[in-house]
Amino acid sequence: MESRVFSRATTIAHVRRPLRESHSNTSCSFISIKPIGAVGEGGNLIWGRQLRPSLLLEASSPINARKDILRPVMAAASSPAEGSDSSGDGKVAPIGFFDKYPALVTGFFFFMWYFLNVIFNILNKKIYNYFPYPYFVSVIHLFVGVVYCLVSWTVGLPKRAPIDSNLLKLLIPVAVCHALGHVTSNVSFAAVAVSFTHTIKALEPFFNAAASQFVLGQSIPITLWLSLMPVVLGVSMASLTELSFNWTGFISAMISNISFTYRSLYSKKAMTDMDSTNIYAYISIIALFVCIPPAILVEGPQLIKHGFNDAIAKVGLTKFISDLFWVGMFYHLYNQLATNTLERVAPLTHAVGNVLKRVFVIGFSILVFGNKISTQTGIGTGIAIAGVATYSYIKAKMEEEKRVSFILEYSNNHDEGKQHEKERGIGLG
Repeated sequence: MESRVFSRATTIAHVRRPLRESHSNTSCSFISIKPIGAVGEGGNLIWGRQLRPSLLLEASSPINARKDILRPVMAAASSPAEGSDSSGDGKVAPIGFFDKYPALVTGFFFFMWYFLNVIFNILNKKIYNYFPYPYFVSVIHLFVGVVYCLVSWTVGLPKRAPIDSNLLKLLIPVAVCHALGHVTSNVSFAAVAVSFTHTIKALEPFFNAAASQFVLGQSIPITLWLSLMPVVLGVSMASLTELSFNWTGFISAMISNISFTYRSLYSKKAMTDMDSTNIYAYISIIALFVCIPPAILVEGPQLIKHGFNDAIAKVGLTKFISDLFWVGMFYHLYNQLATNTLERVAPLTHAVGNVLKRVFVIGFSILVFGNKISTQTGIGTGIAIAGVATYSYIKAKMEEEKRVSFILEYSNNHDEGKQHEKERGIGLG
């Protein structure tokens, strides 16, 4: 599953909005306001592919240097601004390794994101081969992640952000959709080949576009719709000749797409200045409580009667517990790495990276499990991935153009305001 909260699915940008403007000086204060979302793959948090680097407007930049007004916030926060002297002694703080080699660090984040995602998908499917209880395993995924978050809060890495009733109300619908998408993704993983589930989940951009057009009333350019046609065609071709096809796996993956689409819609309505790590932790906690009741109702009697005993008889108690622990840990870590990675890169890089991640998962799952695929399924999968890549590229370019246009417009208005104040000062003098 992709998060992301993170990210997947529609992408969440850190929007810098002016908190206040002082007419007596030229400085501006900013607060970071972010839509809530999942990382990832399905999220893919939070969720994964949904977080973008913030762009900082340099209010002091001259008009003729406006091409330099965009700068990643993380870089701005980790190093002193040019010409500033915050310490009062004129000394420049030493540059650390992360600031000196940002490309190397970002590459490491991408590698770990892909590596953890592939390992999660492979281990997850291996568990389902001897323990076919996706509702229970989904609970374990979230439970291990929640324990990890609680331990992290206890040691102060990170420090727990307080939550109030208003924020809780905003997080609940996001978490419910996240839980539903997570469970149905796992039902599909248990029922069909991992490669086929990920091929179906390539339709998620289509559902996002449809929801934006017909639910939110936003106009989707014809170029985006055209780029989605190969995705629909490719998934259809792959489904018709998929050797592991069954309706449970197909319908569950489609419900997962719809769930993550609505998670994206709700996340757009929820605005918070809380950091993504704490947001993902709270959403995981809520989603865990949502997943427990259906797991007990649907699989509880079977688990007590023979589910646990059969799994232990096949692989042993130690391996069974170890597999459940590590699959939960890999699930949480890959979602968290997706969040950290996508906060460091531009939207276009995020879009390309997310498509390549799906290619890696599909390819490695076929190699590890030796799944036989027909020629038509292979061609259909390739067409679907190419369509997703095209859609992601076009959408990322459009969003980046909108963001730059907004910042340039703000810069123009800010410059005009300063000039107006200057003229008023001369007139009063």
